[in-house]
Amino acid sequence: MSTQRLRNEDFHDYSSTDVSPEETPSEGLGNFSPGSYQRLGESNSTTWFQTLIHLLKGNIGTGLLGLPLAVKNAGLLLGPLSLLVIGIVAVHCMGILVKCARHLCHRLNKPFLDYGDTVMYGLECSPSAWVRSHSHWGRRIVDFFLIVTQLGFCCVYFVFLADNFKQVIEAANGTTTDCHNNETVVLMPTMDSRLYMLAFLPFLALLTFIRNLRILSIFSLLANVSMLVSLVTIYQFIVQSIPDPSHLPLVAPWKTYPLFFGTAIFAFEGIGVVLPLENKMKDSQKFPFILYFGMAIITALYISLGSLGYLQFGANIKGSITLNLPNCWLYQSVKLLYSIGIFFTYALQFYVAAEIIIPVIDSRVPEPYKMMVDLCVRTAMVCITCVLAVLIPRLDLVISLVGSVSSSALALIIPPLLEVTTYYSEGMSPLTIIKDVLISILGFVGFVVGTYESLCELIQPSHGEISTNSTSAFL
Repeated sequence: MSTQRLRNEDFHDYSSTDVSPEETPSEGLGNFSPGSYQRLGESNSTTWFQTLIHLLKGNIGTGLLGLPLAVKNAGLLLGPLSLLVIGIVAVHCMGILVKCARHLCHRLNKPFLDYGDTVMYGLECSPSAWVRSHSHWGRRIVDFFLIVTQLGFCCVYFVFLADNFKQVIEAANGTTTDCHNNETVVLMPTMDSRLYMLAFLPFLALLTFIRNLRILSIFSLLANVSMLVSLVTIYQFIVQSIPDPSHLPLVAPWKTYPLFFGTAIFAFEGIGVVLPLENKMKDSQKFPFILYFGMAIITALYISLGSLGYLQFGANIKGSITLNLPNCWLYQSVKLLYSIGIFFTYALQFYVAAEIIIPVIDSRVPEPYKMMVDLCVRTAMVCITCVLAVLIPRLDLVISLVGSVSSSALALIIPPLLEVTTYYSEGMSPLTIIKDVLISILGFVGFVVGTYESLCELIQPSHGEISTNSTSAFL
């Protein structure tokens, strides 16, 4: 799932974040007007290459680092094959969303629709009078899952930061410049990882007080550079001296497969980025090709890192592959560098949820108190994500739970149903309806089973998984 997202500058699409508008978020909401949209080919349009870069940025985040453990939960053969299938289905659902949005824009004579409005207007096309009368719930459901997804990302960031900083500090005395000597490192015990989360809390709260996306875009650039350098270094290590994989299972026990599904769909949940990108592209007719080409690169990246990471570390793979890197200053700096990128990305992911929740609260507050209430609500939201991270301190389970609960709904369940409601009255082939129903059922089954298994693993960890996310040093 994605950590930086392109946001349409004129239409406030809460499913995307990576852009720098002239006004602050609160000012933008005040100036909102359906007639002010900039449609395809107009000002601030992006080239095909810029669109491709934004698509890649919007889909690469912390979920990528958890994929080696996901492959372990599925098996060395079944894991990569399942990633390929989920990637194909997720990209197909992205294409469905773009197609439905274009169709509804043309029918309603609107220049642009975001994810929530596309679902709302799609429900208005339903042959059922009851569904049409409750179409506004489509927007609310999408907003709800966006809030859960974005705050879930923020919970993941708390756990990621705590685990990586804890490991670096505990192994500081044994850190060397020799990255090829696999000696056991005796850790210097420090405080619990939950205390590290609390230590990050005030700094992240202050970061979220920045309400102007133009300023946040600077932090976004720093985050992108940090994570790119870290990712290249990680690849450089895992391709060296891969151990014999004969002892690794081709197919893992079925009980751990739902955990794989949650992590995989968490990584692929970049569907919120596609409509703003399509809207801002100069030549929108090329967007489907850019979408499929970019997602093919992302799917190949996911499969390669997941497979190579599992091959390199085997059963010892942890919730984030950074926690398996050797105890030398080069790879310790990689952990810190990626953590810096995640730290700044927190504000961008938080922005989406804040822009849905805070305007609703501010509208009920007298003008003199709006700023104070705004800051208090932001602080409370950051505290909520911290508390949830403290309650679920295992990185792999947080990722799987967020992916199962919200990402499956946004990426797999809603788009196929949207296609049915949008086109059913105009005539659809039975095969298309069956295909859409099967995809939605797949997403719903993953939602239920993945959530259930994540909660069961959280309540009663299985033997051998308790230390999956421990921060012991690399041997």
